[in-house]
Amino acid sequence: MKRMIPGLEAAELDAVSAKQDAASTLPTRAYTDPTLYEREEMRLFRAGWMPVARVDQVAEPGDYLSLTLLDQPLLVVRGQDGVVRVLSNVCLHRAARLVEGAGNRKLFTCPYHAWAYDTEGQLVRAPLMNEVDGFAEKQCRLPALRTEIWQGFVLVNLNGEAAPFALSVTAYDARFAGWGLERMVVARTLHFDSPWNWKVLVENFMEAYHHIAAHSTTLEPLFPARASVVPVNEGPYSILHMPVAPHAESFEGGFPPLPGLDEGDAHDLFATVLFPHFLIAYQGNGATWYQLLPRAHDGFDLYIHVLVDRDHLAGADFDRLADDAAGLLSAIHQEDIAVNDLVWAGLKAPMTKPGRLSTLETSIWQFNQWWLEKMSDG
Repeated sequence: MKRMIPGLEAAELDAVSAKQDAASTLPTRAYTDPTLYEREEMRLFRAGWMPVARVDQVAEPGDYLSLTLLDQPLLVVRGQDGVVRVLSNVCLHRAARLVEGAGNRKLFTCPYHAWAYDTEGQLVRAPLMNEVDGFAEKQCRLPALRTEIWQGFVLVNLNGEAAPFALSVTAYDARFAGWGLERMVVARTLHFDSPWNWKVLVENFMEAYHHIAAHSTTLEPLFPARASVVPVNEGPYSILHMPVAPHAESFEGGFPPLPGLDEGDAHDLFATVLFPHFLIAYQGNGATWYQLLPRAHDGFDLYIHVLVDRDHLAGADFDRLADDAAGLLSAIHQEDIAVNDLVWAGLKAPMTKPGRLSTLETSIWQFNQWWLEKMSDG
């Protein structure tokens, strides 16, 4: 059966779905068309699982953080009962946002009319509403999203219909079990306002081909593009393996290596994409989570989280090492920003046509096949 995606030509889809050595990139409208983005929002984002926090970010009862996911203000909070929930961050009275930022509190009090909710989302105070016929506080509770905790991540499913996330990544879990991802904590977070389509960053993240130019003095000497390998994917994800160059020792300094990793895993770099945009990079001393929060077809918020084993928190050099790690990630991402700006300008140019993929862009080909399957009617 022929695949069909409204707004894209059948020939364009055939070119994307060809075998990798003959395949083209996605059509430019897949990045620039607001209507196709709306289809992505429904079929990829709302229908799947999206990471919103790490459990260590809400470690104690009353800890919370706020964010906006696809125009919905959310509150990630650990209740007094110890359960992590993801609640609507909008008052049930007149739709004011309840809180901003992060912190710890027992009640979330609306700044508009002082309605107050406990850490489970139950309304516990509504001034003067006892004068309203039939109003009952106990019947008012903030809507909660379906959540799943996986490897220390708090995931949400917006439409409530997705299969359990963990079932789709069992082989992935086995491959990266040695890192102890569930033990890791957020050491530092960087924020970038990113004025491109979300796929521009995902594609940038999942191939090493661009090391030869964009990262010629940073990543290429350590993780040469030509040596990168992408295994056959065994689920809705892709793994880019970047072996360290001979006689190099990965990045110098940094947090101590994780115990128990074999020689290759201890020194190599891995960039993984759990489709559509759950990005985790692994190195011998920790991991990095690139959290994308799409806003529209032409912009998203990016939070880059440095993840380290929780035992490092007590180290005397923790702050210095965390700052160094964040500084290195920021410098590398600035190099990526420069080329992503160029790509986004080119994608919007009227003469731009899909290009051919190289043999070093297998991850992009894997992603494109998944994208076609999810976006197609056929």
